[in-house]
Amino acid sequence: MNGMKHIASILLIGCCLGITSCYELDLNPLSSASNENWYSSETEFEMSVKDYYRHEFWALDNDDMTDDFMYRETPSEVVKGTLNGQSSNVTNLWSRQYKSIARANTVLSNLDKGKDLGISAEKIKQYKAESLFQRASCYARLVSHFGDVVYLTDVVDIDKAFTLGRTPKSEIIPLIYKDFDDAAEGLPVKYSGIETQRATKGAAYALKARFALYMGNFDIARDAAMKCMELGIYKLYPNYSELFLSSTKNSVESIFLLPRSVEYKETLGYIQVMNELPRNVGGWGAYTPTWDLLASYLCTDGLPIDESPLFNPSNPFENRDPRCTATIVEFNTPHLGYIYSPHPKDKEVLNIATGKMVKNKDARVNAQFASFNGLLWKKGIDETWLENGKDVDPDKIIIRYADVLLMYAEAKIELNDIDQSVLDAINMVRARAYGVEYTQTDKYPSVTITDQQRLRTILRTERRMEFAKEGLRYMDLVRWGIAEKALSQPIYGMLYPVSLLEEKVINKGLWFWPEKPQIDENGIPDFSSSENKGLIAPISQRSWNNRQYLWPIPTKEILINENIKQNPGY
Repeated sequence: MNGMKHIASILLIGCCLGITSCYELDLNPLSSASNENWYSSETEFEMSVKDYYRHEFWALDNDDMTDDFMYRETPSEVVKGTLNGQSSNVTNLWSRQYKSIARANTVLSNLDKGKDLGISAEKIKQYKAESLFQRASCYARLVSHFGDVVYLTDVVDIDKAFTLGRTPKSEIIPLIYKDFDDAAEGLPVKYSGIETQRATKGAAYALKARFALYMGNFDIARDAAMKCMELGIYKLYPNYSELFLSSTKNSVESIFLLPRSVEYKETLGYIQVMNELPRNVGGWGAYTPTWDLLASYLCTDGLPIDESPLFNPSNPFENRDPRCTATIVEFNTPHLGYIYSPHPKDKEVLNIATGKMVKNKDARVNAQFASFNGLLWKKGIDETWLENGKDVDPDKIIIRYADVLLMYAEAKIELNDIDQSVLDAINMVRARAYGVEYTQTDKYPSVTITDQQRLRTILRTERRMEFAKEGLRYMDLVRWGIAEKALSQPIYGMLYPVSLLEEKVINKGLWFWPEKPQIDENGIPDFSSSENKGLIAPISQRSWNNRQYLWPIPTKEILINENIKQNPGY
């Protein structure tokens, strides 16, 4: 109950700060309004610092911007190549990060008042470190998406904000690293109480490693990841499937997270839940994994599906890495009280609770808007999604230990500094998926090769299998320079109407995939052979535009400030 009270206080503080005049930043997110009546007590400092942990300041990239996600025949603006300066993704990221930066700078500029207010030196040190952590994290997200951005470390008024130009990212990057380093110096390794969502030393190291990896500074990424690992307080949670459930709170694997709470109305969101729930339980079944993602999971021999003799396109879930069926609902298995099957012949399915056959609303033979490609998400979804009015409160994990291990391995691979520690890091993550120790090499397909190019492919595949649906795929595509390949392929699904699917696929014994797709060195599948034979349907066309490797500066910023110039191509 104390934990719930703490979450409630954070949410209340966030609401209070949202309406406090000293934080009204609607005119220009770069500016900070008057704060002369604030910071008059330790309580006000505490409220300001806790406000850093609002969910809106920590938005991860939407999966709909990647080749892992499908929403019927409607691709996102990024996937369509139509991202522009008025897109909500663009304007929200820009404004929210700068609002948070302005708040961090305001706290930092007022810390000198702390001694006169009787705030302990230890608390002042922590507030400073949390503010630096927040500022570094915000600038890391801005630079990763926009490149050169407006950089400021002081409080500025509205007039000055309208005159600021963009600073080259080459100048900003080392300043972000310094903020992360200074933050790590002042942050605790862990908190003794219930404040599990606040920044820690490990979080500063981990997010520094992530940013360094995005910037291609592999030596810095390696060292930061190693510092996080050497803290010795993080472990891989033993059960991959359980890790993402609402019942698994603040696991030993979570390095930095934001809590959710049904009781205090901080939840996943009704729209997302309904779009991911099957139609048999009253959901919409509209947000689905792609065939691209399903094709990416290795077989249990460690080989991709186009090389492994274990792969059967008629049963694409058989003999696959366990994360495949932990992430995507396997056909003819129980899911939320029903046997799941998208097969046209399965007009009825078993209701497990009643033991009776019922109309199968998850097959397009009965429901036109059932999953267009036959797939549904399973990762993080259990019976709690059907409770509390379909409110769901899993932790919002910003970064976890598996990511640190794989970032360490990737950095060393890119530096061509390949040793046993690289193989161990990858194998720890992979072995956990199989439920065994990484030293039990006879019980999972352990990685033993040391060739740089082959390891690069293995590492990238491992990340995709491990982090599907966690908001990391987009920046992986961007930093690897493969978005133009991954996001220029059609989004495929089953033939429709069902009579056409039966004629060309079912009656010829070609269900589910008519043939195995070929997989390239980046893990991108090629379904064109089946498409050319008329056996599968291109539901929509991805049309990535290379200008999107950098996002556009929000149109409003260009219009109100002649010193802010637009990125190329917009």
